[in-house]
Amino acid sequence: MDEPGGSFSFAHGARKVAPFSIAVFGFGMSFGVLARPTMGTVAPIVMSLTTFAGSAQFASASILGTGGTLAAAVIAAILLNARYGPIGVAVAPSLIGPWWSRFLRAQLVVDETWALSADGRGGHDPRLIVGAGLVLYAAWVTGTAAGVLFGDLLGDPARLGLDAAFPALFLALLVPNLDRPQARVAAILGAAIALALTPIAPAGVPIVAAGLACLVGWRRS
Repeated sequence: MDEPGGSFSFAHGARKVAPFSIAVFGFGMSFGVLARPTMGTVAPIVMSLTTFAGSAQFASASILGTGGTLAAAVIAAILLNARYGPIGVAVAPSLIGPWWSRFLRAQLVVDETWALSADGRGGHDPRLIVGAGLVLYAAWVTGTAAGVLFGDLLGDPARLGLDAAFPALFLALLVPNLDRPQARVAAILGAAIALALTPIAPAGVPIVAAGLACLVGWRRS
């Protein structure tokens, strides 16, 4: 239910993100299964508790699991998370209050909460961010724990299609935002950049480069 002033409640954010949390839980399980052989049983869960960055964690675990160096894992994670620079700039004006409150709520700004909290006027609803973010955080951490603890029973995540959870989640976030011509142009351009660079660029670079496509919408808005 809308609150006075058009602001959504925390509960609305939790309800709105609930379907996405299923995919996040599945992706968390995949991360737990992947990370356990290299990181053990405790480190993957601690990483999810303190980092809460799915794609970056996945990239780091994948690189370490294939014999890559710690430096390479860290660089890949930084490149993948570089997209949170413009996301943070977009959300920052909507987070008011003491610095510590803004800091804590900012930890819940991820791809899903950023997309779902957009009000269509360039702003973001902070209560929706918190409500949705807490649900996603719980799904990610419990999914990681399930993957670590019961990965032997689960087997290969790809066999169950869990490797498709993350792309499917992003498509579900994208489609509702393609109602404007400039949004469709930006989406097509971003996809083309990512597809062109993925075979030749290091992990993370295609995502950062594809993010430049958002400038199309900014210039035409």
